[in-house]
Amino acid sequence: MPVTEHHLGEVERLIGPSVEAMGFRLVQLALRGEAEMPTLQVMAEPLDQSEMNVDHCAELSRAISAILDVEDPIPTAYALEVSSPGVDRPLVSLDDFERFSDFEARIEVDEAIGNRRRFVGRLGGLDGDKVNISVTDSDDSINQFAIPFATIVRAKLVLTDDLIRDTLKKRKN
Repeated sequence: MPVTEHHLGEVERLIGPSVEAMGFRLVQLALRGEAEMPTLQVMAEPLDQSEMNVDHCAELSRAISAILDVEDPIPTAYALEVSSPGVDRPLVSLDDFERFSDFEARIEVDEAIGNRRRFVGRLGGLDGDKVNISVTDSDDSINQFAIPFATIVRAKLVLTDDLIRDTLKKRKN
């Protein structure tokens, strides 16, 4: 039986409360790899926005494994991988787009906006449920877009010197 989005939703429902009670936020769940032995990827971060470390991943992995071993929501064998979102993290919630305002991001939408489906530019916060982004085109003109959150298929931060500096500053503090 193939693993579906329904199975991921069930995994999220089962592990979400425990992950949060442990002081973490689920960032993203994904199943990757071959159908016979997929990898369940659990991406999480501390609720206090501190740095995710190896001990956090191990702690979460043990707790998640225990829950999933009992509940068994995935119909096939799978490997579990717990990780941090990383520096060039995915942006999955409105809070992410607000939190990382002024950083560069890559956004892909399901329906074209102004003849575009992909946007790379500086995030400008939110306007209700729309994500603001300033895109500099090849002719150096700057175009502003307000992208409805519901149309975003994928989004992630772009690794830039500013993002690296900010990350290193947070680690130092």
